[in-house]
Amino acid sequence: MHLRLAGCVCLVLGFAGCQVLAPVPIDVQRQKIPAALIEDGKPQVEIGRRQPLIDGIGWVVGIPSKILLWDRRVDNHRISEGTVLATADYLERNNLPHIKVRANQYAPIQDWHRLRKNDAVAWPWRYSLGIVQLAGETIFPGRVFGGDHFNPFTQTVHLYSDVPAIALHEGGHAKDFTRRKYPGTYAAAYLFVPLWHETLASQDVFAYLASRGDVEGTMEANRILYPAYGTYVGNGLGYLVPKYATPVYYASVLAGHANGRLLNRKLVTEAPHPLPGPVIQGPVLPVNLGGD
Repeated sequence: MHLRLAGCVCLVLGFAGCQVLAPVPIDVQRQKIPAALIEDGKPQVEIGRRQPLIDGIGWVVGIPSKILLWDRRVDNHRISEGTVLATADYLERNNLPHIKVRANQYAPIQDWHRLRKNDAVAWPWRYSLGIVQLAGETIFPGRVFGGDHFNPFTQTVHLYSDVPAIALHEGGHAKDFTRRKYPGTYAAAYLFVPLWHETLASQDVFAYLASRGDVEGTMEANRILYPAYGTYVGNGLGYLVPKYATPVYYASVLAGHANGRLLNRKLVTEAPHPLPGPVIQGPVLPVNLGGD
């Protein structure tokens, strides 16, 4: 047990200052795009109406996540135009017209319809794991409990944090699933080896930001995605040393914070001044300010 713990500690500390999440774009040879989910004439990005009481409760519930990632925008249930535009631009550039983005919106009925129409995922997966995941979203709404995520069974990105890097990461999951021949099986695999899926999505974000010369966006991604990645590393290592699972988990998160900041320090010394910010080009997808 002590040897395992020592190995885990060395593994976590060994990543300090390393670019574990190297900028590697997700290689898309072909895509499975369900035509029934392309809603012509309807907004691809929908923003829920402001509900001060519900959103206030959600903000409080999200305090642990804010502390964990050390950013007050996490699960703040107030998505700004900048995050919406960054998400829409990513979808446009990566040919993801079938993906729905719900920014702090609770729309379970519409999502049940999307589950039924999503023929890119085999029906046994949709009506088993798909129903379980959607039922969880319905009973424990992210509008209160937070938790940005991508649902492959409804092809929907759910956003509750006003952090572009997180939104792009969820878009990376959507891009990754779209290229899979068996997306249902791939979704099931996430239950056992989520670190692989998370690695691909985050690497794609860094590649996307690098291709646009967005240094500020890259620095934000370093600050947010590395500690977020640390949560998955910590969970995985916790299985090796269950007695020390909690301290190993938090050590991995702290290592992620340290690693992200070390990379940013290096980036600042190498980048021109002032630092280039995001450049959004091309058509902007329609946005609907409505819903619950």
